[in-house]
Amino acid sequence: MEQLRDAAAEGRIDFEELDARLEQALTSKTHAELAALTADLPRPDSAGSRPPLVLKGGLYGASRGPGRWEVPGHVIAHGGVGGVKVDFTRAECRLTEVVVEAYGETAGVTIVIPDGWAADTGGMDPGFGGLTDKTTPDRLPGTPLIRLTGSGGVAGVVVRHPNRWERRKLHSNPARD
Repeated sequence: MEQLRDAAAEGRIDFEELDARLEQALTSKTHAELAALTADLPRPDSAGSRPPLVLKGGLYGASRGPGRWEVPGHVIAHGGVGGVKVDFTRAECRLTEVVVEAYGETAGVTIVIPDGWAADTGGMDPGFGGLTDKTTPDRLPGTPLIRLTGSGGVAGVVVRHPNRWERRKLHSNPARD
C-alpha cells in the first residue's frame, strides 16, 4: 500500500487508479496478488543508480543539449562565471521526475524544457539574481516533472520552454529516431 501511495504522490498513477489498487490490496489473499498491483508501475529511480550529471560554468560556460542525451535522476548546474544551459528539448527521459539543482552564481543557469513538461520551482531560493519561471503548468501525462532546487545566486536561474529561435531550429532539424 505504501508503494501505491508513493506512486500516486509522484504522479506515476492517478488518484482514481490509487483507490482501485488500494481496494484490491485490502482484499488480496496472497503475496502474488499484492505483487501484481505494483509490477507494472514505472520505477522512480530507474536512472537513480547513475551518478548525477554535474555541469560547471567555469570561465567559458557549459551546456548539455539540445541534442540527444539520456537524463539521469539528478542534474547539478553551477553557473560560475560563464553560465550553464541545460536543454531537455531532445533529451531521452524515462523518469517521472528529475531533480535539478541550479546555482546561478555569477553568470546564471538556463533550463529549457519541452512543451508538455512542467517545472516545480518551490524548492528554489531566488537569491539576488532571482528565479524566472516562464513555463506553463500544463503537464502532459507521462512527461517528467522537473523539480528545481538550489539558489539563484547573483545572476539568477531561468526555466522556460523553447523560444522562437530554438523552435525554428528544432523544426528545421527534426530528431532522428
